[in-house]
Amino acid sequence: MLNAIVYALPFLTTGLIVTLSVSVLTVVLSLIAGGLLGVVLVYGPMPLRWMVRGFSDIVRGIPILVLIFFIFYGLPITGLNLQPFSAAVLALTVFKTAQVIENIRGAIGSIPRGQMDAAKAIGLTFPKRLAYVIAPQAVRRFLPPWINGVTDAVKGSALVSLLGVTDLMQSIQQVIGRTYDAMPLYVLGALFYFVINYTLSTLSRRLESRYAYIRE
Repeated sequence: MLNAIVYALPFLTTGLIVTLSVSVLTVVLSLIAGGLLGVVLVYGPMPLRWMVRGFSDIVRGIPILVLIFFIFYGLPITGLNLQPFSAAVLALTVFKTAQVIENIRGAIGSIPRGQMDAAKAIGLTFPKRLAYVIAPQAVRRFLPPWINGVTDAVKGSALVSLLGVTDLMQSIQQVIGRTYDAMPLYVLGALFYFVINYTLSTLSRRLESRYAYIRE
């Protein structure tokens, strides 16, 4: 058992780097895209709201595995051929973007309408109202569900192995095919995922404490 773990560590470390790369890219890109589209959903003109709402509802209604296969195998029909890594990141980003849109909508929607009206009454422009009045309050409500989504993104990254991307899970499968010693490698892989998600959970609690409402 110990020999199998020692033999597997270099391969699993390489796969772990790929898993982290996929996760980080997915989280960052979905946060940017979802943040912008979430604001459009709340404050944009009606036609754009309908488009964003349709995108969010459709994507959230599709299993992520179907979305991964659709992007990798379906987009080539349109002439867009993506490498497995790029296709996996795009699929996960699209899926997480739809979730971030809903997180943003819920966070902003929970703020009383009077806050925006009051900021407008004192002469603040829309960008300033959004940056100085709405955003500081919304971030407190946005963080908890978003952090949960981040941990889901890490766990969901294991699906990229189905496209042949040599992530942590694919590395485990490859080593098992050579050593035929599955249990210690699956336990080691589970430990890697646990450490990543536990670290994220710890950071999330610190962020929530930092942005929590001040209690008297």
